[in-house]
Amino acid sequence: MPRRFHVQPPVWLALHGLLQLALHRWLPGPQWVPPAWRDAGLVPGFLGVGLIFWCIALFVRRRTPILPFSESTALVRVGPYRVSRNPIYVGLTLILASAAAFLGSATPWLAVVSFVLVIRQRFILREEELLRARFGVEYEAFCGEVRRWV
Repeated sequence: MPRRFHVQPPVWLALHGLLQLALHRWLPGPQWVPPAWRDAGLVPGFLGVGLIFWCIALFVRRRTPILPFSESTALVRVGPYRVSRNPIYVGLTLILASAAAFLGSATPWLAVVSFVLVIRQRFILREEELLRARFGVEYEAFCGEVRRWV
């Protein structure tokens, strides 16, 4: 069966980042973050990057593929996976939220909401099906213990 091409989550992140810039430039709306606080808005972005690298390291240690829709060889349940079933997506969302805070205007937050919806529909729901089929009861238990996002 031919493999379907998927636009990967980092590409969706970049597209939504561009959307944030466009919204801020041409349709900014009210200023939600005061200028004095905008630099502090970068902190969640750095935390998001750190979270992503932590997750990548966990996948490498468990020798399981990180690309969406690849056949998992292990169910990672340690580190940030004790708090979220999707910490990489949480990290990507933190990067976008950080950018929105740094820009300061209201409309870039729309791209954050859009990103969460796209990731849920295009990736999370399908990945959950694959993990459920691959790991069965173990994955069901994981879902009962850990929330999808946080």
